[in-house]
Amino acid sequence: MAATNNTFYIPLEGVESEHCALIVDKGLSNIKGISTHKVELNNRRAVIETNDALAIVPLTVKTIRDLGYDVDTVTKTYPVLNMTCASCAVSSESMLKNQPGVLSASVNYANATAKIEYVPTITDAHQLKASLQSIGYDLMIDETEDAKESLEELHAEKFQTLKRKTMWAIALSIPLVVIAMFFMNIPYANYIMWGLATPVLLVLGNQFFIGAWQQIKHRSANMDTLVALSTGIAYLFSVFNTLFPAYWHRRGLHAHVYFEAAAVVITFILSGKLLEEKAKGNTSSAIKKLMGLQPKTVTVIHNGGHQMEMPIAQVKPGDTLLMKPGEKIAVDGTVSYGNSFVDESMISGEPVPIEKKIQDKVLAGTINQKGSFQFTAEKVGDDTLLAQIIKMVQDAQGSKAPVQKLVDKIAGIFVPIVIGIAVLTLFIWILAGGHNGFTQGLLAMVTVLVIACPCALGLATPTAIMVGIGKGAEHGILIKDAQSLELAKKINAVVLDKTGTITEGKPIVTNILWLNGNEDNASVLASIEKQSEHPLAEAVVKHLNISNYLPVQNFESITGAGAKAEVNSRTYYVGTTKLLGVNDIKVSDSLIQASQKWLSEAKTVIYFSDSIEAIAVIAIADKIKESSIAAIKQLQGAGIEVYMLTGDNQATAKAIAAQAGISEYKADVLPADKATFIKTLQKQGKIVAMVGDGINDSNALAQADVSIAMGKGSDIAMDVAHMTIISSDLTRIPEAIKLSGYTVAAIRQNLFWAFIYNLIGIPLAAGILYPINGFLINPMIAGAAMALSSVSVVSNSLRLKWKKISA
Repeated sequence: MAATNNTFYIPLEGVESEHCALIVDKGLSNIKGISTHKVELNNRRAVIETNDALAIVPLTVKTIRDLGYDVDTVTKTYPVLNMTCASCAVSSESMLKNQPGVLSASVNYANATAKIEYVPTITDAHQLKASLQSIGYDLMIDETEDAKESLEELHAEKFQTLKRKTMWAIALSIPLVVIAMFFMNIPYANYIMWGLATPVLLVLGNQFFIGAWQQIKHRSANMDTLVALSTGIAYLFSVFNTLFPAYWHRRGLHAHVYFEAAAVVITFILSGKLLEEKAKGNTSSAIKKLMGLQPKTVTVIHNGGHQMEMPIAQVKPGDTLLMKPGEKIAVDGTVSYGNSFVDESMISGEPVPIEKKIQDKVLAGTINQKGSFQFTAEKVGDDTLLAQIIKMVQDAQGSKAPVQKLVDKIAGIFVPIVIGIAVLTLFIWILAGGHNGFTQGLLAMVTVLVIACPCALGLATPTAIMVGIGKGAEHGILIKDAQSLELAKKINAVVLDKTGTITEGKPIVTNILWLNGNEDNASVLASIEKQSEHPLAEAVVKHLNISNYLPVQNFESITGAGAKAEVNSRTYYVGTTKLLGVNDIKVSDSLIQASQKWLSEAKTVIYFSDSIEAIAVIAIADKIKESSIAAIKQLQGAGIEVYMLTGDNQATAKAIAAQAGISEYKADVLPADKATFIKTLQKQGKIVAMVGDGINDSNALAQADVSIAMGKGSDIAMDVAHMTIISSDLTRIPEAIKLSGYTVAAIRQNLFWAFIYNLIGIPLAAGILYPINGFLINPMIAGAAMALSSVSVVSNSLRLKWKKISA
């Protein structure tokens, strides 16, 4: 019987005309599997009918996007509850991907989150939540502040419950082990051990059995399955031997019980989970620090100066907020009254507090020092820089490194393979183990099930990524995803934009020479330049720092040359030599010599004159950042080639490159040429990082293997970039490369340990050495080893926190 066709609505974006609609409709006609289709221009949607939504809906969205249009989708990250191992993450991800309307889903076990992209007209968060609940997990879809706090409370409560269970399990297991080892011959020893082991398994370890049952119902398996099978078999075998010892006695065998093994395995696994949760909490300490930067309440000043304390959630753009000494700034805004120094180290990594005066910007999460000031709220809630940083770090910590895809595949088949090995172990022991083969085989099977650990595999990569990205954020390096962090260590060529990257991006007056040393006309020059919007004019005004400006008449901006104006009925010019030449203005030899000298130093030279002769010559330069030279030296010292690209003239480029210590540079470069240059380097086999700050760098940033944006640059550059340096300090780039190296090393160490542990542990547990030297692993030792394997992987990742990445 053929499957029923279902109708699906795909919301379209960018389809503005009938012509666009026809293009999309034609694209849909090429998709096999769509039985009927149409594009409703007025409703801005495509309507398709198909009997295979899982395959066809994602293909439809891809086709529409390939045609140059877009589909309105929702991409969100939700906390996932009740996961106990890496296999749980694989099961959850598989279930989410199998929901109609879901385009992509990625579940991260280390930080217990799912990043899902879905079509909102086909599915929603409630349906996704229900799908996970059906297999024993849950999705927390409430995104309010209260919900976030309740999630924290839920995690804290679960941790405390786990702690209590572990303590009780230890308390019951100690007498159990003592009886099993030293007092087996006391009356009713088996019944006493049965009584002690039962609450450990069925009360304190009940989550393993509940989880295993949920998995069995959906023909799946995870770590709970392994624990429930191993301890359940040992427990039931021991109960049988306690109630019916004669069954074995008639066969000339002793009726052994293994209550202590079952209980101690549960105890060790609970202890391991407790340590693992504690360690996993530490891997996300960076995000908790960032979240802790935002105060819960603020002081708002209402009309008439009335002050009122209110929750941060109620602050609106345009509100005036009062900042007292030592307080954390709650939202982004502009100082409207007063002044102070603000510590911005937690956002930018800059250690020195920055002075804030009227009209200066302040950022959420920074700390006011000794002064008091008022500021106008501009960006609140999720729009603040701090909120964007937190979201970026969370998204990055939830992303998967390329190697994780392979690990996920292994984790997905790991548990069934282990169960197969355990059953095979039992059969081999029964066939080749002699008269005691069944008992030994049962113990070996239990040990195989206990020692196998998918958790270590699942935690190996994401915990290292979480710590690495968190450490980057603490140093003012925002890394967009795990792939960028992993790739950065391979960088062997760095391309730097000049303006705003190597240089400050703020022109300043470096020299000024007045004719005959007469500075009487300084106020005239400042008053004229005050009328201009040109960045060079702004630099002159700032340098002269005049408090009383003169009235200016007939101001005229002359494109590409300068400006002309009248002050006190006299005509003055500010601009290039060309402007002076056109107006037959004389220039003295002393001013010409000074200008030639400054031009050779790659400075921009402008003249100030009246209608007869030049009064002054001014040199303006965009200063190289102090940190740029050190950063370039560090990169070159690490064997990385450094290139500089600029749209400036050859003389300026040559001078800046010489000062910065760069031998390879290109001048007069257009934005498109930057991307072409990067392509050329990539064809030579180089892994290229592009560092820029402007809209004109966005093409080159998109082309580079690793793109790095300066935090004080344009939003477009930051959107395109894989990494953002918040402080615009180039020394953060060698730090990012070093951090990448440390993180990749930690991932490799973790994966090596996780694979080796299982490759060695499982055969040993099966008894591979027994025929050679009689060696068998006790199930209790296997339980301890399994618990420690996860803890060791997380602990190794945590070592990154103490690695030094700054020079």
